[in-house]
Amino acid sequence: MTTVARNRRAHHKYAILETFDGGLALTGPEVKSVRAGELHLEDGFGRVDNGEIFLWNVHINPYRQGSLHVVQEPTRKRKVLLHKTEIRRVLGKLTTKGLTLVPLEIYFSKSGFAKVKLGLAKGKNAPDQREDLKRKDLGREMRRQFSGRHKL
Repeated sequence: MTTVARNRRAHHKYAILETFDGGLALTGPEVKSVRAGELHLEDGFGRVDNGEIFLWNVHINPYRQGSLHVVQEPTRKRKVLLHKTEIRRVLGKLTTKGLTLVPLEIYFSKSGFAKVKLGLAKGKNAPDQREDLKRKDLGREMRRQFSGRHKL
């Protein structure tokens, strides 16, 4: 598994409750751009349309060496391939709890297929974000103190 892109801000903005891995339906030039790492996940989100899950606003730069005849929109919606039971479960949780579907990372599996890790997320408030930063700083400070004491 080789990770191509991570949405680092997702863990800061949202509390991730559950994750799903699914395939990503891409065209040939898009796959080459993704392999080159030319994509941005920060503004992306997932939406269920007609019983299928689509990724919206995931920006994949056009492939530079590609044909001029096949130019695709960088932020078009892309289909996520999940099992029907997983789609139903995601749909039920999105409608009842008011959660958001956020792309966490895009990677290539061992067999060479593009995959996306989606997270069911609930938005954090500013106090929650500050609390997480405080907790992270305290953990970092404790690691520094303990690493200095126990060195030989």
